[in-house]
Amino acid sequence: MVKEELGELNKDSFVTLLSKLIGESKYVQNNPQELIPEEDRIVRHVLDVLLPLSTTTGGGPLIVNHITYKPNRGNLIVEYPGTEPNKVVSFVGMHMDVVTANPEEWDFDPFSLSIDGDKLQGRGTTDCLGHVALVTELMKTLGQTKPKLKSTVVAVFIACEENSSIQGVGVEELAKDGYLDKLKNGPLYWIDSADKQPSIGTGGMIPWHLHVTGKLFHSGLPNQAINPLELAMEALEEIQTRFYKDFPPHPKEQVYGFEAPSTMKPTQWSYPGGGINQIPGECTISGDVRLTPFYNVSDVINKLNEYVEDLNKNIEKIPTRGPVSKYVLPDENLRGRIEISYDEALSGIAMDLDSRGYHVLYQATKEVVGYVKPYSITGSLPLVRELQDKGYDVQSTGYGLTATYHADNEYCLLSDMAQGYLVFASIIAQLEE
Repeated sequence: MVKEELGELNKDSFVTLLSKLIGESKYVQNNPQELIPEEDRIVRHVLDVLLPLSTTTGGGPLIVNHITYKPNRGNLIVEYPGTEPNKVVSFVGMHMDVVTANPEEWDFDPFSLSIDGDKLQGRGTTDCLGHVALVTELMKTLGQTKPKLKSTVVAVFIACEENSSIQGVGVEELAKDGYLDKLKNGPLYWIDSADKQPSIGTGGMIPWHLHVTGKLFHSGLPNQAINPLELAMEALEEIQTRFYKDFPPHPKEQVYGFEAPSTMKPTQWSYPGGGINQIPGECTISGDVRLTPFYNVSDVINKLNEYVEDLNKNIEKIPTRGPVSKYVLPDENLRGRIEISYDEALSGIAMDLDSRGYHVLYQATKEVVGYVKPYSITGSLPLVRELQDKGYDVQSTGYGLTATYHADNEYCLLSDMAQGYLVFASIIAQLEE
């Protein structure tokens, strides 16, 4: 009965809303730090759809709560009340910021929606404005059809997902302030993955910075310098070697279908500048650890600190490059120095495959998509592990395309989004049984 009342996705309405959201994508780009997205631009379009069906302004059943911690950077919680206060199903994680896009590198305008057959093209169509539009359409249909449900259906649209170093804006604050407490009373579906399948595992992430101090000097007299670039390269090789010995591929990674094991690798290099004939006095290599959820983030950080401490104590033993390369100048009482620091770390999650939430998602996917092929990736999601540790039944799925996540020429498929809507309707209906 519930599935019949919810029907199918209104594709025209969905595309109209998505077009408005993608039209704002230029203004919600996030990361690097100088970009400050204005998620309230997205919120306004969602409110235009849902407020006419709200208890406050439209006389409808939807309870709408716009929660803002920073100017122009709102979160939105929308509820369709059920008859039993202790039964909830929630759809969370649809974030209203996007990664950056350079129009010169795209085949079409990233900041406006274009349609090519089944393809919906533009920045955010897969990650994650397509999901914002999809769940908005679900809540709109609930508000219009008013099915009698035991479970309260909750949608949580969030700010600032694409930059984990920025705190005090998004879902972590909502959790801290108790806005997610009631979601513990039923399955919580994190809607920010892809390929129409259950995403049963994600990775932890530890952003790290290896700062190396040497001695600046003319490159024609390298014997009087401590070259921090050489020291950084040799030290990082040793750190990586130890990391892979201490955190090898875990047997459970095959059970969950992880494409890659835990990894540690550099992604950025920086130094203060200077002439090519000058050995710099310092440099920094930055990168991240991607950690499958079968290892503990704190254990890794402790080990990395141990590696660096040991290298500093035994810096004379680190391999050098060339006949005069060195990391210690005894006559000047100078030693090269290695320091490691970290940005905010995230823990990975292995979903509970025995939970009611997973079985319902599995059945809905099989029913709508026709097959079930769960997968895991070492990409990271905020807060999910912390929620699971507190007893929430966290599951994850999504209806964009993994191949276009964070990529140029991003797109999703309208047919996939339509199936996603039917999966949501099936989940709600099954939980009523």
